[in-house]
Parts: sequence; C-alpha cells; structure tokens
Amino acid sequence: MGDRVTSSVASALEAFCRREQAHPERIFLVQPLAGGQVEQLSWGQAGDQARRIASYLRSLDLPERSHIALFSRNCAHWIVADLAIWMAGHVSVPVYPTHGPDAVRELLDHADCRAVFIGKLDDWQSVRSNIRPQVPWIALPLAPEGPGLLPWQTLLEAFEPLDQFPLPAADDVATLIYTSGTSGPEKGVLLSFAAMCHAATNWLRLLVMDERDRLLSYLPLSHIAERQFIETASLLAGATVYFVHSSDTFVADARRARPTLLFSVPRIWSRLQRAVHQRIHSAVLNASLSTPLLGRWVGRRVLSQLGFDRVRYALSGAAPIQDQLILWYQRLGMNLVEMYGLTENCGYSHLGRPKRFRLGRVGLPNPGVECRLAEDGEILVRSKATMLGYYKDSERTAEALDQDGFLHTGDLGDIDQEGLLRVLGRKRELFESTTGRTISPATIERLIASDHLVDQVCVVGSLLPQPIALVQLASHGAALTERPRIEEALSRLLISVNECLGKHERLGCIVVIPGIWAVENGFMTPMLTVRRSMVEAAYRDRFESWSISGRPVVWADSAEA
Repeated sequence: MGDRVTSSVASALEAFCRREQAHPERIFLVQPLAGGQVEQLSWGQAGDQARRIASYLRSLDLPERSHIALFSRNCAHWIVADLAIWMAGHVSVPVYPTHGPDAVRELLDHADCRAVFIGKLDDWQSVRSNIRPQVPWIALPLAPEGPGLLPWQTLLEAFEPLDQFPLPAADDVATLIYTSGTSGPEKGVLLSFAAMCHAATNWLRLLVMDERDRLLSYLPLSHIAERQFIETASLLAGATVYFVHSSDTFVADARRARPTLLFSVPRIWSRLQRAVHQRIHSAVLNASLSTPLLGRWVGRRVLSQLGFDRVRYALSGAAPIQDQLILWYQRLGMNLVEMYGLTENCGYSHLGRPKRFRLGRVGLPNPGVECRLAEDGEILVRSKATMLGYYKDSERTAEALDQDGFLHTGDLGDIDQEGLLRVLGRKRELFESTTGRTISPATIERLIASDHLVDQVCVVGSLLPQPIALVQLASHGAALTERPRIEEALSRLLISVNECLGKHERLGCIVVIPGIWAVENGFMTPMLTVRRSMVEAAYRDRFESWSISGRPVVWADSAEA
C-alpha cells in the first residue's frame, strides 16, 4: 500500500479526483467493442467526460441528492456515468440490465428516479415503454439507437467540464442499490460514501491491491459485489478495469486483461471447469495434475488458456460453492477462496485466508467486523460498512438493524473454535416435513450440486414426507437414449447424498426439470443463483405426485410424471 494518492480519502469520488490529477495519462478503463476493437479511457479522459456529463446534470436543476438510474450492462461508461452523478451531487441507482419491463418500471418508480442513463441492453425495445418519458434518457456510447435518447457525444460537446464541486460528506448517501431478490422481494439499500469507502479500503489491505492490478468486470455492476470489488476498489487502488464484450468473447477478453484479482460466482466457476473438461478429459487432466512437475506445468497451461495465469487471489461469493470445485482450481494453482457479505454491509463481512483455509467455511471476519450468532443461529455482523437503512421501509430497517448496530443477516451459521464461519442457509428457506422436522435445503443442495451432471438444484419439501431435489442437468436436454445412463448415475448420487444426511433430511427422489432456469425467465437472479420462490411457484402442484412416485429419479417431462 503506502499510496499517497488515496491516503485518508473519505469517498471513492475523492480518490478518483486525486488520481485524475496525479496521473491523468494512465489507462483506467479498457472497453472491448464489436469487431475486436478496443477503446481505452485514461483517468484524465474519464474525468473530462464525467465532468461534462455532471455539468449537464447540474443544468437540469434537480433537487439536491436526486436519484439517477443507471440501466446498462457493464461497460466503461457505466463507471464514468456514476462518477458524473456523484460530481453533480446526486445518488446513483443501478438497475439490473436483465430486469423485465414491469420490474424496471416498479424500481424506477419506487426509487423516485429523476433521470435515467441507458447503456448496453439486450432488449431495449420491450423495456422502453415502461420508462417514463417525463425524465431525461441519457444514452451511454454503447446504448441502442432510438428516439428519446440524448446522445452521450452530443452532451460532451454541449457542456464544459464541471471544474468545482463539493466533495460528498462521509455520511451522505452514495447509492440506492437493490438486492437481487434471491429469497424474497427486492429491497432498496441506502449505502453511504463512508460505508463503501471503508469496505473497499479494507479490501485493498486484505488483497494487497494497488495500481499495478488488473480487474475483469463481467458480473453485473448493479450488484454490490461487483460494485465494490471492481468499481470502488479500482477507484481507491488505481487499478485498471477491463470489460467483457459478450459471453462469446469472454475468454478473449480475459486473455487481454490477464487479471491479477478475480471475483466470480459458483455457477461461472463451474462453467469454466466444464469448458476445460470439454478440451481435456477430466481423467486425463486429473492424472496430469497428480504428477509432481508435470502437474504444475499443466495447471499453469490451463489457467493461461483461460486468461487466469496471473491471478494471485480469486474469490467466490453470492452463493455456496462446492468443495470439489475449490479444490480443483487450487490444484491448477489458483488461490480460490470463499467470501461472504450482503448488500446491506457493502459485501464486506468474511473472507477465506490462504493460510487459514478450511473447506465449507467462508473464512474469518474481515478487519473491523464483529460477528456473533443469535440464539436461533442467525448470523449477526457489525461494522462501519453497514447500510443506513432500507429506502421507504422503516419497518424492515428496524428488523434488520438492532439497537446495538448489528445487522441481522437472515442467514444461519456456526462458528468454529478458530472463528471460521460456516453459512448453513437462509432462515426463511427452512421448511417442515410432514413429520414436523425442520429441514435446511442449502446443506442438501450443496451435496447434490457437487456432481458433474448437475447444473442447478433446488431442494423443496414443505409438508412432504421427505424432501425432493429438483435439478437441471449440465447438458440441458438429455436425449432419450442417454436417459438410462443418466438415471443410473443420479440414482447413485441419491444414495450417496442420503448417506450423509439425517433420516428426516433424506431425499425421496431427484426430479430432472426440462428447459433452462435463466435470468431472463425469472428463475435465476442476476448473480446466477436460483430464485427459490419462482421454482416453487412453477412446480408446486406436482411436488406430491413426484414425492410418492416411488422412483429414485423422475423425469418431469415424461408421461409417467
């Protein structure tokens, strides 16, 4: 560390202003474009554009601390627009780019947004009618074309850079960020500049992060993890941020970036593993990795092909990751560990340490974090990264924050003698079987998800004799000729999983669900975790018939089901 540029800054905006002045020529943002082209923005160029857009926002004469929406996939100008919003004295409100028309309208209305930045979107035409035309629509450079959008370049040419603006106070609201809705309705979380800065500053210390680092941004910046780990941390550390153009160019973009620090979610880690196994048979790769000198060479080679050969610290969060997956990456030579945090505390709570690593546990409390368990096992955390509260929801704010300042996470856990935390699942996801025994689905799901055949799993069973596991296969659509082989493998999986469970937890069957659970159809959150409420609503009327079928494996699309 020892970076004088960001010493004692009160906000990410202040850190940016210092870097903009100290080294305006240094590259800050790298944006791939269609056709393999790349646009680079230096700190000075990003600052000039942000200041011009801030001048435009000031010209709107909006009330101080107005809410301004950011509706776009990740791109360099997402961050530039966020800086402009802060420079103009307003509050940014990220909107997930995968939200449908109704969800977008509800969020913008709930957040009282006075203007909307529109950027990279897959289905702009279906959403645009649900964005009120009474507010300005500001088009980022990669936005779709269409009427009603104010072109970015036009605004840059029309407005002079905003030279002077008051830096925000530490306790000012920096952003209104909505939870991804994994286990319930979305909530608008109010985060202060101080909370975001505190969390990111400590990430820099934990990960020994500085201006030599390179980050790869591809998970939604609308989510707290990417917002903190990519945007806020880069502003404080001076790191260079590389973006991904599309899922098809992911590997090429990763190879360009050669990130030194990497954050992802279990489903992405699993997809990357399957991509490797498509090129190298798993048995051959495992044999190679088991050979002392050859193993290290092969591991580095595999990571290099993914663009990850320079990653010194890799994090997995947003959902539990299978132990076998962590071990697989560690065998390749990647330092992959779990992290734990919520939107309500800037994603800053626990982190796995390489020298204090234990499978199944998300690590030790981060510096400045106090953690304890309530009588019912709920995880309670307290730090300077805690939210100010929920927007327009004092009742739920009071439920989440107690009088001692502890955040009630809604997660159940246990803490071992060394202080390492294990997350056991969400309190609200617990259910009772017909025997009256309480079951936590997360533990069972983790066992099921460890099998290479399984892409996604959701365990259900409220008022059933035994819980059942709804799964989607990694291949997404097995041919009829493959089904006997898959059914045999899943039957063996069912037996092995049940051997690890208590009698009341044992699964009655595994149900193979056709189609794809995706973000677009509402079955997955933007961070690629299953929306349990959607799965239960879609299949609830068939739970009982599957449960009493008497078969270890049920195909949900078969005539028998």
